[in-house]
Amino acid sequence: MTLASGGQATIIRTERGLTISGTRITLYDVMDYRKAQYPSKLIREKLGLNDEQIRLALEYIDTHRAEVEAEYQECLQTAAEIRQYWEERNRERFAKIAAMPPKPGQEALRAKLQAWKARIEAE
Repeated sequence: MTLASGGQATIIRTERGLTISGTRITLYDVMDYRKAQYPSKLIREKLGLNDEQIRLALEYIDTHRAEVEAEYQECLQTAAEIRQYWEERNRERFAKIAAMPPKPGQEALRAKLQAWKARIEAE
């Protein structure tokens, strides 16, 4: 882990994990984009980082690949467990919402949404 000095961007450990100093952005956020094969310039823009911050984050990930990858997998597992918990907890609520009749005047909007969903599923 790099220590902060002179106001330069560093990687610090916070309660959220490995984080780019001065931001709330974790290296796991960067890893999500890396796994999706985003170029570093686009990752920088999406996360609102400067050139030094993205360079430092990518170098840290490359240098400490095993450690960061292990923590990233833990984050993914935790996120999956949380998602499953809330899906189970809200299953009845979602079923009630899905069974509700559409509001009057929204037929065109619902048709457009269904066409959009069908197009995405076909891709």
